[in-house]
Amino acid sequence: MNQIFTAFEGQRRLASGPLAEVALAVKRAGQTVEPIAIFCDRTGRAVDLDLRGSDDEILARLPTSVPSSEAPELPPSEPRGRGRPKLGVVAREVTLLPRHWEWLNAQPGGASVALRKLVDEARRLSGDRDRQRAARDAAYHFMSAMAGNLPKFEDASRALFADDRRRFVSEIADWPPDIRDHVVKLAYSDRAD
Repeated sequence: MNQIFTAFEGQRRLASGPLAEVALAVKRAGQTVEPIAIFCDRTGRAVDLDLRGSDDEILARLPTSVPSSEAPELPPSEPRGRGRPKLGVVAREVTLLPRHWEWLNAQPGGASVALRKLVDEARRLSGDRDRQRAARDAAYHFMSAMAGNLPKFEDASRALFADDRRRFVSEIADWPPDIRDHVVKLAYSDRAD
């Protein structure tokens, strides 16, 4: 899945799209009066890029993916654990009470299969809620960086976390249009009106 990034020159949206397109658009913008910030739309967090050199040099330095702040990667210097790395299976430690281990081990396929099934079921049941939380968090991270000192920021934050879309949109109505529109897109684009 291609991640979308958005660059802002001050309070004006400069470019939006895949990271390579946004990076080159920022480079072509050259020296600007306002500072330029690039945000990952999935997380709402700013990303730093080295935009020196030719287009090919810039593209070669771009990260292949922006790491999630929720799942830290294991350092590459650590030895590989058990599992099926070609399938993406990663061995990690899980701490449970003895009664949990007893139940897991009694399940068909053992503890690993039972845990995978439980996680898949929980993801299926809480998928919408998880997507809404991720969208809210992305909107808040972006808001904090771009609108933290704008009027009604605190009231807008409360409305965002209360999931009160009508009040949220009302609180940010006087914000610069590009910032206002982008934060609404981050918070609510995957939901019906």
